[in-house]
Amino acid sequence: MANVRLSDVAKHAGVSPKTVSNVVHGYAHVRESTRARVQRAIDELGYRPNMRGRNLATGRTKMLALAFPDLRIPYFAELAHVIAEAAGQQGYRLLLEESGGTPEAERTILSAEEAGIVDGVLFQPVWLTSTEIAQRRRDVPLVLLGENTAPLSVDHVRIDNIAAAARVVEHLAALGRRRIAFLCAEHPTPSETSKMRLIGYQQGLETCGLPVDPALIVSGSVADADSACTSLTAALDAGMAPDALVCRDDLVALGALRALSQRGLRVPEEVAVTGWDDITLASAVRPSLTSIRADGAQLARRALGLLLERIEGYEGLGRHEIVGHSLVVRESAPARAV
Repeated sequence: MANVRLSDVAKHAGVSPKTVSNVVHGYAHVRESTRARVQRAIDELGYRPNMRGRNLATGRTKMLALAFPDLRIPYFAELAHVIAEAAGQQGYRLLLEESGGTPEAERTILSAEEAGIVDGVLFQPVWLTSTEIAQRRRDVPLVLLGENTAPLSVDHVRIDNIAAAARVVEHLAALGRRRIAFLCAEHPTPSETSKMRLIGYQQGLETCGLPVDPALIVSGSVADADSACTSLTAALDAGMAPDALVCRDDLVALGALRALSQRGLRVPEEVAVTGWDDITLASAVRPSLTSIRADGAQLARRALGLLLERIEGYEGLGRHEIVGHSLVVRESAPARAV
């Protein structure tokens, strides 16, 4: 039936238009028998609510924005999938945005231009300072993801990067590795992610009684597979001789595997390699990657939970929460020495 109106549903169900509206909006005070009768009429007539009108009535769009620096990075794409599933279970859809990791685009995301389009924003910034974020307009509720420092006024969900990096070093040291290198910190300006993982790397070395050698820190123009391969190849050619690599993410680790293979160095016999993020490719490459895995499901649940509380009116100080992580041990740095 074409162009079915709310009044048509009311007549078919033998109720008032107001009752149909209450059912459509999910109001709890409608009797279950009445709700069932109205829903049956909606299904039989093929009625589709006018969502624009509904949004005007409730002030809600049931849309959330998810803003990541680069959706080509597998970690972000895979996390977006997990968040989209969790949002769908709460009756929300996601609008994906890509900042490109530039300050200008990140400022645009925080400018509240999406007010009226989305009910809230999940956002992983790269360059914006805590002060800039704190001074944003408050039109749209916001929850931050990732490693950047968050202001006290904004909710933030992340893993403990320092503890996770230290855990990787301790794992490698337990395998008897003593010249553990870090690959790669962006040059000339390392990201907050690299900084925090470097701190954990250093803490792990100190805990294990290993020297902190700046010559074992390898920088790259960017943190990706090609840059990592180029940078590690140059370091090896210059005489660096690590017996293990802590890679700041899995893409960097893939570049390291290529560089080591090209130089005839066996993994893990001569050089153990670890990644970070446990992307799908981590288990598909050979040797498969030992990698840090964030609890993506927990991260999605907590971030969405905090955001929905903001949407419902919570106005307290920011909640800063840490979700779990695990070290997934595979062939590139197995649990026993090779």
